[in-house]
Amino acid sequence: MKKTIFYSVFTFLFFTQITFSQVAEDPEIKKMITEIKAENLEATVRKLVSFGTRHTLSDTKSKTKGIGAAQQWVKSEFDKYALESGGRLTAAIDYFEVKADGKRINKDSQLGNVMATLKGTDPNDNRVLIISGHLDSRVSDVMNIKSDAPGANDDASGVAAVMELARVMSQRSFSATIIFVAVVGEEQGLIGARHLAETAKESNWNIMAMLNNDMIGNSLSSGTNLRDNTQIRVFSETIPFLETEDEAKMRKATSRENDSPSRLLARYIKTVTEQYVDQLKVKLVYRNDRFLRGGDHTPFSQNGFTAVRFCEMNENFDHQHQDLRTENGIKYGDLVEFMDFEYLRKNTCSNLATLANLAWSPKAPVNVGIEVKNLSNSSAFSWTAPEGKAPYGYQILMRETASSHWEKTFFVKDTKAEIPYSKDNYFFAIQTVDELGHASLPVFPVPIR
Repeated sequence: MKKTIFYSVFTFLFFTQITFSQVAEDPEIKKMITEIKAENLEATVRKLVSFGTRHTLSDTKSKTKGIGAAQQWVKSEFDKYALESGGRLTAAIDYFEVKADGKRINKDSQLGNVMATLKGTDPNDNRVLIISGHLDSRVSDVMNIKSDAPGANDDASGVAAVMELARVMSQRSFSATIIFVAVVGEEQGLIGARHLAETAKESNWNIMAMLNNDMIGNSLSSGTNLRDNTQIRVFSETIPFLETEDEAKMRKATSRENDSPSRLLARYIKTVTEQYVDQLKVKLVYRNDRFLRGGDHTPFSQNGFTAVRFCEMNENFDHQHQDLRTENGIKYGDLVEFMDFEYLRKNTCSNLATLANLAWSPKAPVNVGIEVKNLSNSSAFSWTAPEGKAPYGYQILMRETASSHWEKTFFVKDTKAEIPYSKDNYFFAIQTVDELGHASLPVFPVPIR
């Protein structure tokens, strides 16, 4: 009888303090998603293709052809958005010098990333979000600067997404700063992204997340002829490039090989995308990039930042890094006609849902720990509330050790909680959340005694 009374009291206390999370949707994010237009994305891609080649080492003087003309046009579009932003958005071309390397840079050159910065409105919030696509294009020979290289999908698609997001999001105010950037030099060795990542590190930017969009507008694969415009891949690193010795020891002790900061970001993207974007699922790919390949997020990862890559589900190698030609009835080249702009719209909306939720979210909890003093079949957590915007509450995320994504969410108001699930069988993370459901990135708990 006493055991029954004790169990009833425990159950009552447990469920009065902890509830399963109710998913909140922000109507303003839903409205922004309706403002992302496939026709706008297509018009931008067609304009970028019209510059002939956007090879990093191509003409910088012409007003109609080459990388220089493309840079100036993107900057002029950012300037238009800035005029309608109430002073929140500013645009610039960040020029920098690159020495010849005897490889893919055959002469000393001046390169430039085109950037638009949407300044955060909270002076006490120094968090930065970066979203990128690469402006440059290429054909079969990576050093061919003369032939037409349309680069419609690779990567006018990513640049178009960045520009459309800048247009829509600059009409709103966000606590955190968002940087929209069209980088150069991707095909020559991730040069523009590396310059930006190193600048960010030297300047001590507090980068919360970096989203790289590279080839997000094609839905038909070569070879297998699979067509899928309902999934987008998000690549995330396993073990951080700059992991310290102490961090490595903690990773091994807690078996968090699958919970790097970038991987926690990838899961976040999956959660908000599938909440806000119809007919689109995020495929989590657990590697930094495609097999033995890299992208503009890689230099950010190498400099210790949380970064991921968005990439279409099925690549088409007939339309990637190809000279324009027809052979054996097959048309080669990265042309507009091979793109799926409804798919590009959905992928752009995935980025929007991620950026908006993060930029409006409270800061992440700090000192997040899981109690290990006593053996128990429950799991007890504690953490410290973040500085700045006060959270409405906190969410405890949980999944089985063999699962790729979070399976349960518990909502609590306090900065400590205990749930009847064993830490032997599950992984957990804690995030802050506000009244509209804007959640911080999750934080993996460390053992405390």
